[in-house]
Amino acid sequence: MTATDPLLRALAHPVRLRIVSLVWNAPLSAAELARELGVSHALASQHLRRLDAVGLVELAEVRANRGGRERRYRAVHGSPLSDQRGEGALLIAEALAHNLRDRAGRRAPGAAGVTSDAELWVAPEVWDTFRVRLGALFDGLHDAARAPHSPGTVGIGATVMAFPLTEPDALPTTDPEAEADPKADPDPRSEPER
Repeated sequence: MTATDPLLRALAHPVRLRIVSLVWNAPLSAAELARELGVSHALASQHLRRLDAVGLVELAEVRANRGGRERRYRAVHGSPLSDQRGEGALLIAEALAHNLRDRAGRRAPGAAGVTSDAELWVAPEVWDTFRVRLGALFDGLHDAARAPHSPGTVGIGATVMAFPLTEPDALPTTDPEAEADPKADPDPRSEPER
C-alpha cells in the first residue's frame, strides 16, 4: 500500500483510528462521536464519510431524533491495521503513537495497568503462539466493548504494534577508525602517559 491508498490514508489519521475503535461494538452517530472526541459535528461527519467510503465503517441504523434522522455507524470487523507493511506500517505507527500519547495523558491516577516495551529474540514458534494469543486477547476485548460511558464500564486504552524485526546488516562491533590508531582520540579524563 502507498500513501495515496485511500484505506491507508483513512487508517493513518489518529481521529479516524479512534472512531473505528469507538464504533467497534456500539453504533454511534456523528453527533455522539463529536461529543466523545471533542471535535465539531461537521468534522466527525467528515471522518465518518471517509471511513465509510473505504469500507471501515457501515451504516448500522437510522433513527428519528428531534425531528430529524440520526445515522449511526459501526465498524466493519477485521483488522486491516495488521495488514500494513512498509510505508503503511510507519503511517499507522504515527497515528498509534499520537493516540497513545493522548491516552497516556488521560490514564486514571493510581489505576492498575500494563506497560511494556520489548526488542527480543525468540524462537519462531514462540512468536507465532504469542501473536495468535495476543490477537485473541484483543478480539475478546473488542467483543466485550460497549458504548462509551455505558453504566458498569471503565474506559481503557490499549495500543499494541507487535511484529518481527528485519535483521540489520552485519555491523562492526568496534569503530574501525579507533582500531587504526588507538591514541588518535585519547580520553581527555585520563592521565597523560609518562
